[in-house]
Amino acid sequence: MEKKEIEKIYFSKIKKLKKYDKAYFQKDSPLVADRDYDIIKNEILDLENQYKYLKHKDSPSQKIGYEPSNKFKKVDHDTPMLSLSNAFSKENIQDFLKKIQNFLNIKESENIVFSAEPKIDGISASLKYIDGIFTLGLSRGDGKTGEDITNNLKTIKDIPKKITKPNFPKILDVRGEVYISKSDFKKIKKQFANPRNAAGGSLRQKNPNETKKIPLKFVAYGFGVAEPKNFDKQSQYLKLLRTWGFNTNSLNKLVSSIEEIEKNYNNIENQRSTIDYDLDGLVYKIDNLKLQNRLGFVSNSPRWAIAHKFSSEKGFSMIKNIEIQIGRTGALTPVAKIEPINIGGVVVSNATLHNEDEINRKDIRIGDTVCIQRAGDVIPQVLYVDKEKRNKNVQKFKFPDKCPSCGSKTIKEFNFSTKKKDAVTRCPDLKFDCKEILREKLKHFVSKEALNIDGFGKKIIQNFWDLNLIRYPADIFNLNFKKISTLDGWGELSASNLEKAIKKSQKISLDKLIFSIGIRHIGQENAKTLAKYFVNINKFKELFIEEKRKKILNYLIELDGIGETQINSLQTFFSNSANLNTVSNLIKRLNVGSFKTSKSGIFYGKTIMFTGGLSKMSRAEAKALVEKEGGKILGTTSKKLDYLVVGDSKPTTKKVDKAKQLNIKILNENSWYDLLNR
Repeated sequence: MEKKEIEKIYFSKIKKLKKYDKAYFQKDSPLVADRDYDIIKNEILDLENQYKYLKHKDSPSQKIGYEPSNKFKKVDHDTPMLSLSNAFSKENIQDFLKKIQNFLNIKESENIVFSAEPKIDGISASLKYIDGIFTLGLSRGDGKTGEDITNNLKTIKDIPKKITKPNFPKILDVRGEVYISKSDFKKIKKQFANPRNAAGGSLRQKNPNETKKIPLKFVAYGFGVAEPKNFDKQSQYLKLLRTWGFNTNSLNKLVSSIEEIEKNYNNIENQRSTIDYDLDGLVYKIDNLKLQNRLGFVSNSPRWAIAHKFSSEKGFSMIKNIEIQIGRTGALTPVAKIEPINIGGVVVSNATLHNEDEINRKDIRIGDTVCIQRAGDVIPQVLYVDKEKRNKNVQKFKFPDKCPSCGSKTIKEFNFSTKKKDAVTRCPDLKFDCKEILREKLKHFVSKEALNIDGFGKKIIQNFWDLNLIRYPADIFNLNFKKISTLDGWGELSASNLEKAIKKSQKISLDKLIFSIGIRHIGQENAKTLAKYFVNINKFKELFIEEKRKKILNYLIELDGIGETQINSLQTFFSNSANLNTVSNLIKRLNVGSFKTSKSGIFYGKTIMFTGGLSKMSRAEAKALVEKEGGKILGTTSKKLDYLVVGDSKPTTKKVDKAKQLNIKILNENSWYDLLNR
């Protein structure tokens, strides 16, 4: 299938989903059954996973929730209602546990207690109580802003309207799920497609009396603001909720090992069909709230919780062809084109093969019959080949040694972390003329996480590329909008709206700029780390100067999350004249703001460096604490340093000696903890 055809299919599905969303979320008039909605949503996600260049702001992969409708008043959550990371296997859970142990600097033998809670497939809601009175009820919305659906929530019998218990907090934001039981749904199923659809549609009725007619239930599972917080464990909070009159899930359970997690997961999955509400997995939360606070958050999800989804469905199909896709970093990704097969209500026609090593390891060939699994009911992948059905004439697949787009000899880069060559084959794009890479970089540049130019999606990038209107990021800010208004599908109004959106995007933060230019191995978190170091665009531009770049890179390697891989990538990127010209031309057209850091906290205005391992916390946690409290982490010993914190485990002698020479205050572990507890 040609790229243009793929994009045509993708954008048509996005357009259709947007239409369904508007009807469902804003008009309370669903156009399709919930199952049909889920099918098209998953088809979009499947396409994005198979073709990495596909991305759109209206895609379900780009939204935490949904934009609040104009039907209800929009209200900001006191604390965001964020999404959860997903796990689909025992290995995923083990990785999750390992990351927590590393961050908290605890031994594998020390079991962490988790609250394992069934994940009900309903509608999330937030209930605010002030002095025991239910005063405000919000939908999840986009995670930051929700809809004021207070009056509708007040119709639910499970939600207490007034709580007079003496131990109830003065202010409490109760988080939970609104749902309909399977048994109750049977009585009203002629009106709705499924229980979740019924719950969502009922909550968005303008007239609360209409909501009241639907047998909605509410189960509480979390909190936002709690003042005072008279509990220090999730399990303790759940017990208090019951004493205050809230329903909690009777299947909630404490688990403390991978064996207990797996046993509980299997037990509930086996009961799934007999439980009187829809479940799509389990949520694991660290029970100790102090540990939750230490772990904090990353991007849009907490480090201390994860959703363990129930097992995916499988099916068999034949591989018709293997196509190679090229991403913005030059990665060549093989995709299996298979005979269409229905797996879990979704028609699958493509499956990722990951890389050359994966193809060789599983011995995947064109013409093979393979087992397909939709991992997490989303991403189709090939599990194994049914070799008994293999035709003797099928040939081993030969991975291309040249880029299908520009003809450059492909490479496998050296990985500084593993000390081995990467599994991924790449186009090196040494002459910076690989059209596939250039186009994918432009799509990354305008994406939501980068410049976020409203209405300037991948389809328009492709259209303007085909018309030779753009080749490099700076070209976007030199577009002739009068000419654009005369193009097919455009007009004066649409061209004017695009011009306004582009002008608005010219004001950008430093971390967004760093991420947008698409430096290899520099993701959103690394971009923030670099922005914290450089603070402003003038300091960042020193990377362009060879004699200064080496010194800067020596500093950067000490920063948390910046290693040899990132340093090598930065060196490669900024030592190339084509990249420097591209970025320089871009900066001239942007208003790049300084990176904003906390201007309060016990470390505000202070610079701190760590050497040696700490016994009670990891270095990552210690650095996170410093930045949270307004401080700055330095990567080298200099006169600018206020404190050098020396851990008991293998501190660097040179750093300590230099700090003494510069009369920098040196803190041992005890002094460091005393400073934290002031």
